[in-house]
Amino acid sequence: MPFVTLSLIVVNSIIFLYELSLGSDLQAFIFSYGLIPNNVFQWPTSGQSFASITAPYLTSMFLHGGWLHLIGNMWYLWIFGDNVEDRLGHGRFLVFYLLAGLGAGFIHTGVNYYVVIPSVGASGAIAGVLGAYLLLYPFARVTTLIPIFFFWPIVEIPAVIVLGLWFLMQFLSGTSALSVADATAGGVAWWAHIGGFLVGMVLLVVFRGPKRGRA
Repeated sequence: MPFVTLSLIVVNSIIFLYELSLGSDLQAFIFSYGLIPNNVFQWPTSGQSFASITAPYLTSMFLHGGWLHLIGNMWYLWIFGDNVEDRLGHGRFLVFYLLAGLGAGFIHTGVNYYVVIPSVGASGAIAGVLGAYLLLYPFARVTTLIPIFFFWPIVEIPAVIVLGLWFLMQFLSGTSALSVADATAGGVAWWAHIGGFLVGMVLLVVFRGPKRGRA
């Protein structure tokens, strides 16, 4: 039973429902607990406390910007998280997940140091799970919808192809975004995805235990 994966999904969902309850206070909440890269670089002269600068690296992982954002992230976590949790064990998987999210946040901050808009979402940590899954189960079959004109056939594709293409799309989008340095631009945190994926692959070497089974 993937207790940690299920618990993460429940916690993220509860926090999102709390966000919905805030009404007009939501924006202030997001600016307080979302990750704002420019705040980190301005910290020495901003007068903000060290805790207010560093805490968002953790808290931002449990915030989401809308229903689709939440559902998409939790769907990926459910599909890939249970197998990685089974391979690492419950405790190690939780630590792995949090460290992957923190690593994704650090890389996002370094690349987007000028951005003053909060970044929220579990996608950096989940990207770490995807990176680990790719190394652990490269030939596991992933059920995928393939859009072909007006048809959406369901096919099973090896994880190495699905996740390899996913990473390529993130990398191409991330490098394209580098040419548009807009401090107030929102959108997808591509480099959090790229960073989380790579950090997850590196962390797997540290956290991997004795082989327990197959996907």
